[in-house]
Amino acid sequence: MNTRLNFLLLLAAATITFPANVAALASKVIVTGASGRTGKLVFSNLIDQPTKFDAVGCVRSETSAKRLMKDVPNCRLDQLAILDVTAMDPASDPPKLLENADAMIICTSAVPKISKASVIRQMLKIPLNVIRKKPAINFRGFRFRYRPGQHPEMVDYEGQKKQIELAKKLGVKRVVVVSSMGGTDETNFLNSIGKAKDGSGSGDILIWKRKAEKYLIESGLDYTIIHPGGLLDTPASQEQLMLDVDDKLIKNEKRSISRADVANLCVAALEVGKGGQSVSFDCIASEVEEGTEIKSATEALEEFLAKEVSCDYSL
Repeated sequence: MNTRLNFLLLLAAATITFPANVAALASKVIVTGASGRTGKLVFSNLIDQPTKFDAVGCVRSETSAKRLMKDVPNCRLDQLAILDVTAMDPASDPPKLLENADAMIICTSAVPKISKASVIRQMLKIPLNVIRKKPAINFRGFRFRYRPGQHPEMVDYEGQKKQIELAKKLGVKRVVVVSSMGGTDETNFLNSIGKAKDGSGSGDILIWKRKAEKYLIESGLDYTIIHPGGLLDTPASQEQLMLDVDDKLIKNEKRSISRADVANLCVAALEVGKGGQSVSFDCIASEVEEGTEIKSATEALEEFLAKEVSCDYSL
């Protein structure tokens, strides 16, 4: 009887200590912007693989942390750090929770808010547009603005530079960045968001993102820069991933991709890029016929890396 009891006690002890042993062997990965729509998927993906990854999510506020814990039920409080990238002081000591990290995935981005007045104007124009046989709604007529201190230069450039410097300070080996396709064209519509008709205002999101990418490339860190097309809130692995460079994919009629697929590419970059191969690429997804085998994010990235091409930042 005593022998059986001793066995059960040993088994219980092993069950309690096993997760800690696994965590010690897992790769520690920081996800910034973890409460955002794409960052949350990346963070959740990592948390679901505890034998591989020890995930730490960075969020802007306690409110964001509470929301993230609600959306990702298996997230623990000790996996979250409050870190506002726009207010971060590079000279200050980083949160202890971020120490000994192996990789960082940057998912922060300036997010515009739609102008309610522009929505009303477009709604009022619908009857006249229909009479004139034009599209009922001119989506280019909507106006957007960024919150004070949260415009692209502050978030996508200054904020991202601070994150890159933080990665260097922490001794991070690889940085993965979720950016955006369209950076080779300064006249891209996305750059007009946040600006008035006369061009004034705080916009140029793709321009600032591209400047931050160049900063990362020159930092000496290993990197993977991902330029997704239009982001959709749809399940992963429903369409075939297409990877290319220098905005060639913009010519496609369909230029969108699931956020979940982008999240899978971020995680794949942590393993596929371990050999020190740095790369910058664009990605979208294409519909496939029923019965067609869909490649995983890891397979798609491996095939692309084998081509040994990357985006040209002289364009």
